[in-house]
Amino acid sequence: MSEKIHITGLKPAELVELAAELGEPRYRAIQIFKAVHERRLRSFDDITDLPKKLRERLADTADISRLTVTSRYISNDGTRRYLMKTASGNPVETVFIPSESRDTICFSSQSGCPLKCDFCLTAKLGLLSNLTVGEIVEQIIIVLNDVYGVGGETPHGTNLVGMGAGEPFLNFENLIAALEIMADENGLFIVPNRVTISTAGIVPKIHEFAKLENRPHLAISLSSARNELRDKLMPINKRWNLDELLSAAKEFEGSLRRGERFTFEYVMLGGVNDSAADAAELARLLDRYQLSRVKINLIPHNGAEKLDYNSSTPESVERFKSILESRGVSAYVRQPRGRDIYAACGQLAAMDEARGTAAGGGE
Repeated sequence: MSEKIHITGLKPAELVELAAELGEPRYRAIQIFKAVHERRLRSFDDITDLPKKLRERLADTADISRLTVTSRYISNDGTRRYLMKTASGNPVETVFIPSESRDTICFSSQSGCPLKCDFCLTAKLGLLSNLTVGEIVEQIIIVLNDVYGVGGETPHGTNLVGMGAGEPFLNFENLIAALEIMADENGLFIVPNRVTISTAGIVPKIHEFAKLENRPHLAISLSSARNELRDKLMPINKRWNLDELLSAAKEFEGSLRRGERFTFEYVMLGGVNDSAADAAELARLLDRYQLSRVKINLIPHNGAEKLDYNSSTPESVERFKSILESRGVSAYVRQPRGRDIYAACGQLAAMDEARGTAAGGGE
């Protein structure tokens, strides 16, 4: 028996093909797409504008929901962390971050991560699997339904950040297909301008990303302006060093739209990469490659028991920021959200309790 289709991961044109195979007209495909993505229904039984026989046939050949929420944690600051599992049992984590001006959903592209960044708890899991197109999209649907109810309107739109577990550019094709589905005006209608994708520095995919006609914003995780230190903190640097990475960033800068900038993310590690000399070196690096349409997000490290790093002091962070700004570099301090529930940047490790042990997975 062939595996069922995950209908949540089908583009409208693919749904038209499925409808034709079932002997149904084109408009049925549009009904199904709107039901799954605009109305955010997660059962064929709930799509009551479809004939009952068609719903039964769809249930025989396809799934709407493949992810199961196993735990949900709510932070003191309103952040929500969701631990889900795929049909094969691999953990998936998604974070909802509310604010007065916008809501942000931080989604995962992989279960676990293969990059072994030394300061990141997710790295301890290793890579368990790439998420499918449908699994990426379904994370957003699950979170929106939990926060606003099934099909409920969001009060001021939703921003997405591909900064959850995994390296998005190592699951590039599925990522781009998922973003295309989520941008469709008959569905979630979260357009690329409301999406930011973060990479640790997969250089060939940065070049490919730059060529996309409708692409999201880009953030590049940097965390050091010295190859020796970055080799230790982010071993991907041994494959594509700072020269290759910054050259790709310069090419990407040439593809920016009017008024657009891209971001370098810099995790602040106490006594490791947060000195005045480190800040000056970072400013020199940007100047060397004549990168002018860039901003730096300074991210105080979010500690965990399994990580041998401490966060920089607030005074060190402010000094670092001031040095960058004195050199003409735009710098911002990202305030941590959801630390108390292990939802902050670098803390996602499929914890099945707020301070519990990592939930296993794998096929």
